[in-house]
Amino acid sequence: MTGCSIADVFDLVDQLPRVSRSDNGRYWRLTVENRIFGYVWEPTGTVGLKQTLAEQLALVAERPDTFEVQFTSGGFGWVVVRLAGVQRDELAELTFEAWRLTAPAALIDLRGDRLPG
Repeated sequence: MTGCSIADVFDLVDQLPRVSRSDNGRYWRLTVENRIFGYVWEPTGTVGLKQTLAEQLALVAERPDTFEVQFTSGGFGWVVVRLAGVQRDELAELTFEAWRLTAPAALIDLRGDRLPG
């Protein structure tokens, strides 16, 4: 498995509507309509993504070498993803789900179920 890079994360999020990236020095913040759905830490090659609690627990239980619990908030379970441990199609699904859990309903309706590539 070759895994993904920070460039893959940025390429995927840039394909989603109304996403902004902001560099906060130690990490990048990913937002849709000013709502946070992810964080990127370049030095560690990791990304933190919003997921459902059930998905957070399933990912960590299935592959603890790739996923870890970041935190829970408002009924959501954020998960740290070690980019070296995921393929681009899996990262696309995780990123899209984080975006969908955060974006306004009208924006989700416009996008449909089309994953970024």
